[in-house]
Amino acid sequence: MINNFLKNSSVIVLPLLSSVTLIFIWQILSELQVFESWLLPSPLAIITELFNSKQFLFRHMLVTAFEIFIGLFFAIFLGSILGFSMTLSKILERSFLPYLIASQVIPIFALAPILIVWFGAGLLSKIIVVFLISFFPICIGIFDGLRRNNDDMENLLKTMGANNYQIYSILKIKLALPSFFSGLKVASVSSVIGAVVAEWIGSKAGLGWIMKVSGPLFQTERVFAAILLLSLFASLLFLLVKITEKKFIKGV
Repeated sequence: MINNFLKNSSVIVLPLLSSVTLIFIWQILSELQVFESWLLPSPLAIITELFNSKQFLFRHMLVTAFEIFIGLFFAIFLGSILGFSMTLSKILERSFLPYLIASQVIPIFALAPILIVWFGAGLLSKIIVVFLISFFPICIGIFDGLRRNNDDMENLLKTMGANNYQIYSILKIKLALPSFFSGLKVASVSSVIGAVVAEWIGSKAGLGWIMKVSGPLFQTERVFAAILLLSLFASLLFLLVKITEKKFIKGV
């Protein structure tokens, strides 16, 4: 019990300690004016900007969060359907899998401007970018997970008269959950990147837009404040997926 406590404490304490040390050194260097404040603001200046512009930043964070959640929702829904369908049909696998793999070669920076031209600079184009960048890891996670076999268990279920639906619901879906959540964890982080890229290229709101317009005005405190909020949001999203994963695959 003591060993588990120490192990769990080290997972939290060590990253926190390293972060505090880094921020302390950063603040000291800022106080000594090792670098210009407009080039790299101090942590205290960033926190001050977060407090002073909290309503402005929060309003734009809601826009980015909405894009991420909606895009992720459709990526999970459609990615799960296609991944599941490809395990049932070799024709679908051979028809869609090569295009899924080829789609990852296209840089999102090249695709986002086209989508903005097609769908405008509103929310729809941002949601589509988030969807596209999140779809692949979720779909492949489901596909690879459902292809895992436990022949002994499957044969046992068949001898007990289980049909294909029961085999999937009792065995295969549970075996696929770790792979699905691995893909979802990747998608949860990459979705934030997709939203920011789309907002950076063409938008009128969102944290990516704030970073784009604040940089040329040398409002680096606001840029770093937006980056901090995005990092915290991505971390919380990843943590939410991890907590959900532990609940679903407990005992699997």
